[in-house]
Amino acid sequence: MPNNYERLTSLDASFLALETRTTHMHVAGVSIFDAKNLHQKDGGLDIDRIRAFINSRLQYVPRYRQRIAWVPLERAPIWVDDEHFNIDFHVRHTSLPKPGTDEQLKKMAGRILSQQLDRAKPLWEMWIIEGLEGDRMAMVTKIHHCMVDGVASTGIMGALLNVVPTSEIEESAGWAPTPPPNGVEIMAGELNRRLKQNASRMADARMALADTQAYAFNAARKARASWYSLTSGWLSPAPITPLNGQIGPNRRYDWVEIGLDRIKSVRKDVGGTVNDIVLATMAGAIRSLFLNHPEVEDLDMEFRVLAPVSVRTGKASELGNQVAMWLVPLPLADPDPLSRLSSIKIKTEHLKNTEQALGASTLVSASSGAPHQLVSLGARLATGVRPFNMTVTNVPGPQFPMYLLDAELLHQYPVVPLWHGHGVGVALFSYNGQVAWGINADWDIVPDTAAFGQAILDSFEELTDAAKQEAAIS
Repeated sequence: MPNNYERLTSLDASFLALETRTTHMHVAGVSIFDAKNLHQKDGGLDIDRIRAFINSRLQYVPRYRQRIAWVPLERAPIWVDDEHFNIDFHVRHTSLPKPGTDEQLKKMAGRILSQQLDRAKPLWEMWIIEGLEGDRMAMVTKIHHCMVDGVASTGIMGALLNVVPTSEIEESAGWAPTPPPNGVEIMAGELNRRLKQNASRMADARMALADTQAYAFNAARKARASWYSLTSGWLSPAPITPLNGQIGPNRRYDWVEIGLDRIKSVRKDVGGTVNDIVLATMAGAIRSLFLNHPEVEDLDMEFRVLAPVSVRTGKASELGNQVAMWLVPLPLADPDPLSRLSSIKIKTEHLKNTEQALGASTLVSASSGAPHQLVSLGARLATGVRPFNMTVTNVPGPQFPMYLLDAELLHQYPVVPLWHGHGVGVALFSYNGQVAWGINADWDIVPDTAAFGQAILDSFEELTDAAKQEAAIS
C-alpha cells in the first residue's frame, strides 16, 4: 500500500458515520492550569509560546496533521496529510471576563462542545481560555472519536504534557506534508491491500489446518463470547426515560470530583472494582433523580448503561479505537446501596466470565472486510434501536502532576459524546488523586446539570456510609 494514506478501521469509520447535525462525535476534555508562569510582560497569556510548544509536540502524534479523504467509488475514509495545515486554526485563543468563574467556564465549554469539528481539516481543536480567577487558565480540547478512544487520549496527553515543569520548547525537524494520493494511486493501493488481506486469510487457513484443534477451540470461544454479547441487550431497545429523547445540537457541561482514596476505601470495605463502585454510584444517582421525576412511575426497569472496556494491547499513545462495549443494567428499584453494588458486581463478573469484551470486539472485527456503506448503515441502525440509556466511561489517568511548559495541570475533566437519543453521558478520569466526573448533557433534556452532579455526590456519600457500617459490623 502507498505510504501516503492509511485506511480507517471499521470501528473508527463507524464514529464518522454516526455523526449527524445533533450528534457530535468528538471526545473532549477541560483542563485547568496554574497560569502564573505563562504570562507576557503586559500580563496577558503568552499564546504564541503555548502554540509553539504544542506545535513542537505534534511530531509525536502525526495524525494531528492529517485530514479525512475518501476512496473513489467505495467512499471509504482514509487519512492523508493535510497540505494546508496551520497550527493557528487548531490552537485557538479566547478569554473569560476577569475574574472568570468555574460556572462561566462550564458555560463556555458547553458552547464549544456544541460545535462540530471541520472535516476539511485535521479533526481536533484546542481552545486556550485565559481570565479564570485565581490566576488560572483553561484548555478545552476536542478530538474526533474516529481518531482516539479514552485510553489513547491519555497517551496523547502524555505526548503533549511533561512530568516536570520546563520552559524549554523542543526543537523538531521541519514538517512537510506527503502529497495526497490521486484516484489511481488509491485504487492501486486498495487492490494491493485486498491481495495482502487474501494472502493473510490463506495463511490463517493453513495454520488452522496445521493445528485444527487449537483453531476450533479459539473459534468456538469467540462464537460463544459473541453470542453472549449479542444477547446481553444489543438486539432490544432500552426503556424510554426522562434522560432519553430527541436531542438537539446544544450542550451543557458540568463536573464534580471525588477523591480516588475515598473510592478505594469503599472497595476495601465491601469489595468490587473501582468501576463497580462507579456504576453503583450512578445507579443511586439516577434512582434519586427518577424518584423525584413526575414522568417516572415505576423504577423496576432495565436501565442500561454502555460501559466501554479497553481491549488495547499496544501503547496507549497509539491512535485509533481499541475498545469493546459492555451493556450493564443498573438496579434502580433497589433502595439499598450495598445491594445495588452487589447486583452490579454479579453482572460485571458475568460479563468477564462470558468474555463479552472479546465477543464485542469479535463482532467489530467481523465487519472489517465489509464495504464502508454497509458498516455505516449498520452503525446507524444500531443507534436507531437504542439498546442503552446512557454512556458511563471510566479512564484511569496519571497519579502525579503534569505540566504544560511550566504550568501545572490542576484539574482534568473528561467529556464523552452523546449518542442518538441520549440526553446525558458521564465520563470519569482519575488524575493526581482525584476522580473527575464530567457530565455532558443535551441542553433541553437535562436543564439542571448541577442537580445531576449533586445526585452523584449524594449517591456516593450514601454508598460510603453503608460501606463503613458494613465494615464495622464485620
